[in-house]
Amino acid sequence: MSLRDRRVQYETAGLDAGDLLADPMELWKRWYDDAESAGVTEPNAMTLSTVGGDGLPDSRVVLARGADERGFIFYTNLDSAKSHQLIQRPGASAVFAWLDLHRQVRVRGTVDRVSDAESDGYFASRPRGSQIGAWASPQSQPITDRGELERLVEDTTIRFDGQEVPRPTHWGGFLLRPSAFEFWQGRPSRLHDRFRYVFVNDGWEVQRLAP
Repeated sequence: MSLRDRRVQYETAGLDAGDLLADPMELWKRWYDDAESAGVTEPNAMTLSTVGGDGLPDSRVVLARGADERGFIFYTNLDSAKSHQLIQRPGASAVFAWLDLHRQVRVRGTVDRVSDAESDGYFASRPRGSQIGAWASPQSQPITDRGELERLVEDTTIRFDGQEVPRPTHWGGFLLRPSAFEFWQGRPSRLHDRFRYVFVNDGWEVQRLAP
């Protein structure tokens, strides 16, 4: 089937103003719980978009590891391309796409580093293999082949044999503080429901958008 002929009809009850909550983060949590209950693969996956030094957008999928009244937290190598972009231009957008439920949530806002204590706490909760990988992988840098990466992992495994793996100073978390949300619910004939929350004067204003 060609791309132009591929069609998926979104048959849902839709999203009405009466379904909304005053706090968009609470509505996001409700939708996240729905996605988790429905067995959506990686319901905490979000497409994170930043802006590179050339002024062009750059996107990748990362995993949200926290969601609270402040916003969304994710962790990464601080020498990675996305980290350098976020430090130079501390703003980002993210999309949670729960296609099985015909839903997506878009988020835009500013980005800050989380505290070392918060990064330490999350790093300590990671599987040991992931901790080793955070030390071993020169993320976003060219390597000669897979063998080079495997040698780096082996060397790091030996280095920390018999001891806890501490958080590298080049690894930590970022907090995306939303200033806008958009909740999208698929409907038949592409007449989808869209509601946008914008933070204005210490409160959230809501608008329905045309599909």
